[in-house]
Amino acid sequence: MLNFDYVNPTRIVFGEGSIARLDELVPADARVLVLYGGGSAERNGTLAEVKAALGARSVHRFGGIEPNPTYETLMNAVAQVRRDNIDFLLAVGGGSVIDGTKFVVAAVGYEGEPWEIMETHGKHVAGALPMGCVLTLPATGSEMNCFSVVTRKAIQAKFGFSSPHVFPRFSVLDPVKTYTLPPRQIANGAVDAFVHVMEQYMTYPANAPVQDRYAEGLLQTLIEVGPQALATPQDYAVRANLMWAATQALNGLIGAGVPQDWATHMIGHELTALHGLDHAQTLAVVLPSLLQDRRAPKRAKLLQYAARVWNIHDGSEDARIDAAIARTRAFFESLGVKTRLSDYGIGADAIDRIVAQLEAHGMTALGEHGDTDLATSRRILEASL
Repeated sequence: MLNFDYVNPTRIVFGEGSIARLDELVPADARVLVLYGGGSAERNGTLAEVKAALGARSVHRFGGIEPNPTYETLMNAVAQVRRDNIDFLLAVGGGSVIDGTKFVVAAVGYEGEPWEIMETHGKHVAGALPMGCVLTLPATGSEMNCFSVVTRKAIQAKFGFSSPHVFPRFSVLDPVKTYTLPPRQIANGAVDAFVHVMEQYMTYPANAPVQDRYAEGLLQTLIEVGPQALATPQDYAVRANLMWAATQALNGLIGAGVPQDWATHMIGHELTALHGLDHAQTLAVVLPSLLQDRRAPKRAKLLQYAARVWNIHDGSEDARIDAAIARTRAFFESLGVKTRLSDYGIGADAIDRIVAQLEAHGMTALGEHGDTDLATSRRILEASL
């Protein structure tokens, strides 16, 4: 096992009716900015619940954060924080709203051009305003980590940053708030969480059985509850397990002390930036082809994955690996998330530009060994057509 530090200061408040506990979680004298996405949080009554729980506090609102939060929109929120002397931010939504809020709390006091936060991946973030979350969409795990991804439309770039200063102080997780989500968002969430686990697990053995077994349990849970969440949208137990699995998938625990490979995400970010695909759609496209291309360095873990996650024990080693990759693709497809670029109207003529963007953004040595170069990324994209 590799050396590691693990700290996660985010308090999780889980369960039906837990939004009411905002009164004890947010400082009584706070000037609060509630950030949210489209109109669903208002239509389903979540914003009204939040406002009621915050009581007599000074509460301001900022809506319109996109599914892939943009720098341009978030800088308007930064301006509002400064103008209204806000001292606590509350993200109400899914990973995009939470990611966007993390950028805002870091950007408000940042000395210099705030886009530098993204360009330097958070290296120079020296502090941030406090924030909390009310999670309404299980997917990214952003509610319990210090990572954020932001898109800048003007340059068609999608970058990530991390900083210990942007851990949420708390996150409220009420599974009931997921009941009215469209099937597409639930499916995307299950895929996103699944791939988060895979990118911390599917590398090479590091003699870390705790992390491996935990990751395999999460994968099996997502395989089980993902289809159930679509079939029975108001089953509290199913939605609760999906929500908690997605949070656990990227709160740092299963990635502590093990090698990681985030190439699927990096390639996927370019697909979103250039072609507007949902984040999870890009992951479903890239991961099966990446596993196939990188099957030699990942061989031991692919065989472990086949046996422990998919219960594949018969046949040659290569046949078992083939079956595990096929099962992965079939799982995504069973949720209604397509796994080919052609399914989204993207052809071979798009690959040159995607690879050029990877090069421009320094994504030339990805993977757990740093050997997923531009030629490898090109092969993966070509195999994803």
